[in-house]
Amino acid sequence: MKLDQILPARIGFGSAPLGNMFRAVPDEEAAATVDAAWEDGTRYFDTAPFYGSGLAEIRLGDALSRRPRDEYVLSTKVGRVILDETEDPAARDLGEKGNLFEYGRPNKMVHEWTADATERSIEGSLKRLQTDRLDIVWVHDIAQDFHGDVWLQKFEEARTGAFRVLTRLRDEGVIKAWGLGVNRTEPIELTLALEEPQPDGFLLAGRYSLLDHAHALQRLLPMAEEQGVGMVVGGPYSSGILAGGTHFEYVDAPPGIVEKVRRLKRLTDAHGVSVKAAALHFSLAHPVSAAVIPGATTPRHTVEDRAAFHQDVPAGFWSALRGSGLVSPLAPLPGGA
Repeated sequence: MKLDQILPARIGFGSAPLGNMFRAVPDEEAAATVDAAWEDGTRYFDTAPFYGSGLAEIRLGDALSRRPRDEYVLSTKVGRVILDETEDPAARDLGEKGNLFEYGRPNKMVHEWTADATERSIEGSLKRLQTDRLDIVWVHDIAQDFHGDVWLQKFEEARTGAFRVLTRLRDEGVIKAWGLGVNRTEPIELTLALEEPQPDGFLLAGRYSLLDHAHALQRLLPMAEEQGVGMVVGGPYSSGILAGGTHFEYVDAPPGIVEKVRRLKRLTDAHGVSVKAAALHFSLAHPVSAAVIPGATTPRHTVEDRAAFHQDVPAGFWSALRGSGLVSPLAPLPGGA
């Protein structure tokens, strides 16, 4: 089933920050954030065992347990099995992500994409989310940013394990769709080229934002458009730098990115547009984009995100953006600018 047939709207809620990403978020604040998103109309929620070693799933499950299950769409990911055994979160090797979830739960994570691990991962997610079913399942992080030179081995493990389990579950009607949830384009390109059952879509994080999109436009997005495969855009604010923060790619933004954001801010200010609105509308302008899922840890941020999504961005801004050279000439812009 295509993503646009499953997703209730073109904006959803990314729950990675609820896993104590960058800081320890109080339980009350996390619950209030999900509640604010719900009250503001959000009905698509994405999560993963990886986020705080199950913490984001637990918090999201607690908040959504008071809501009718038929009224929202839920996606999570496979590739990490969470154990009762503990470890030091700050000592984990998370590839390029560093100590991203050092404030998360200490439960040990097993990184595995085999058939057995996929089924155990789903079983654990259902318990933490307090639900009897998942709508979409993404195969998480089988890419270079976590595995370096051995990423192709992890991809093959997933192809013969997770891919086949999720295809069976979809065909049996247990889940509605599956795909890849990654921060790199190459695993999706490889998947789309396979001559076997195909995924229904993919979640691409950080690679189709105002600050990083040129590479995705070269090969991946044309392939996806040709095959009619949709994309959920994760990380539309590039780890926070486009939302007033200081992080880009999960670390302190380098000077070149900071200067690029300054130039974007001058353009948005000149046209009375928020940077958040420009970021969300840009990520949704590509024909492949089905939805965007900004993350938040405060109720105020979720309200800002929805307001930015609904903000009217004038055609003059997109023309000025095109003329500024800040975006790829291949990038579709709203209104055909």
